[in-house]
Amino acid sequence: MPDETKAVDFDRTFLPHMNAAYNLARWLVRDDHDAQDVVQEAYLRAVRFAGGFRGGDPCAWILSIVRNTAHTWLRRNRGSESSTEFDEKLHGGSTDDSGLEADAVRKADGAMIRAALDELPEEFREVIVMRDIEGLSYKEIADAADVPIGTVMSRLARARARLALFLKDRIAKEA
Repeated sequence: MPDETKAVDFDRTFLPHMNAAYNLARWLVRDDHDAQDVVQEAYLRAVRFAGGFRGGDPCAWILSIVRNTAHTWLRRNRGSESSTEFDEKLHGGSTDDSGLEADAVRKADGAMIRAALDELPEEFREVIVMRDIEGLSYKEIADAADVPIGTVMSRLARARARLALFLKDRIAKEA
């Protein structure tokens, strides 16, 4: 018979982060139904391994499981389409027109931002979602993604530059 105290602790500790888990899964797998499946599987894994939680930020811990579950799901269901090649022109970013980039971001509406996020490679989308949407710290993102903090910072900078470029181009086309 399961320990009821553990179930209550799990509920109190991890269930409040289900929206963040779904949000991350949705941006990674790009489908509402698939995201629900990923979150369900992630929470089943979390229940199974809750004894391994050693404190710290429960949101980062559960998002790490969601991230890993989503990556497994993507490999199983979509093959290698999620891999990204490094392209200096796309990934390098530029600070010369930071005023224009900031202006483009300010003018963009929600649908345009969602479209821009959808265009990002997976590793960029996940750090943007965890940092700018879910509000995790660089350390929490590094722990969840199992990468060094410098990689988180680099991915965020590149993701933001690509978002700004996409939005700037979209706004220019609409003008």
